[in-house]
Amino acid sequence: MSVESIKPTRSGLLVVRQRLALAERIHRLLAMRLDGMMLELIRLTGQVAVQRRELEEKYAGAREMAAVAAMMEGATGVLLAALSVETVPTYTAGYRNAFGVQLPDLKPSMVKKTLDQRGYSVVGTSSVIDDAADAYEDLLSEIIKTAELEGGIKHLLNDIERTRRRVNALELKVIPELKDLRRLIEDRRDEMERQELVRLRRIKKLKAMRPGSR
Repeated sequence: MSVESIKPTRSGLLVVRQRLALAERIHRLLAMRLDGMMLELIRLTGQVAVQRRELEEKYAGAREMAAVAAMMEGATGVLLAALSVETVPTYTAGYRNAFGVQLPDLKPSMVKKTLDQRGYSVVGTSSVIDDAADAYEDLLSEIIKTAELEGGIKHLLNDIERTRRRVNALELKVIPELKDLRRLIEDRRDEMERQELVRLRRIKKLKAMRPGSR
């Protein structure tokens, strides 16, 4: 039933009141959800700021360790050690729910490796290769953490914008229009009741004026 088809009757007024109550309830729930998402966004933003600093430190450390390894083992030795890794580091992608928003939950897979999982010969390489490998594995772990946090912020921002549009539509358009319609129907019904009362009084007066009505 569209708003235009609602008639100024008792049933029409009931429909408008029900729709208004539903719209107000949805507005409250969406406003609460919006507040929750904003708090989560603030929390993630703070974490990202810290995570980026850690990422920059890990990156600088990994570059330094790679330079030391290249100096000790030569660029060819470092390249051969890197190419000997058989298991490619990756991650598994899942989701966690936060106020109805699915935020990415990334789990590193085969990022941190033991010496025997790296593939190169422990005997034929020095400890600087191991230190460089450790540094880059730590760096990759930080990259995955940063991607998870920044992906969560992107998802939150998109859903916050959609939810804010719905809250504004309810607050500025739907609810005011339903209130105006309720008031219009109530005023129309009051007018109809007054007209009916006047009509009944007139009928009563006419009956009283008829001969033999006493």
